[in-house]
Amino acid sequence: MDIVIREIEEKDYPAVTAILVNDLWNNKISGENAAIFFDKVKNDENYKTFVAFQNNNAVGIISTVTTISAAFASATMLVQGFVVQKEFQNKGIGKKLLQYTEDYAESKGVFGIGLQSGVQRTAAHAFYEHNGYIRSNYFYKNF
Repeated sequence: MDIVIREIEEKDYPAVTAILVNDLWNNKISGENAAIFFDKVKNDENYKTFVAFQNNNAVGIISTVTTISAAFASATMLVQGFVVQKEFQNKGIGKKLLQYTEDYAESKGVFGIGLQSGVQRTAAHAFYEHNGYIRSNYFYKNF
């Protein structure tokens, strides 16, 4: 199974949006703003979305934003979205996407990568821990 990973392009927006809606958001969010988001940030080097393809079909994505951390006076990367289509999970694609992103971050001098994952996503938590991520608490407030 050959997997190609590259940065998102405008032609990928519909396929990536479908993956987000169906496999990450479980149809709870429509995805109508996804293309708007990708279009707004496409020229901002702090935002990166990488897409995994098998046979020219999008099968997974990871979307990030890089910020400056006051604690470390250097850049840190936050994962905003990370998902592999259900039928392609447990085939090493997520690991390749994560490694690709880590290599990119390291090449840019990023200090580390953080992410949040809903408490119900226990399989995802095991995946992150298996790949060297440390479990932590995260709080947020919606307005």
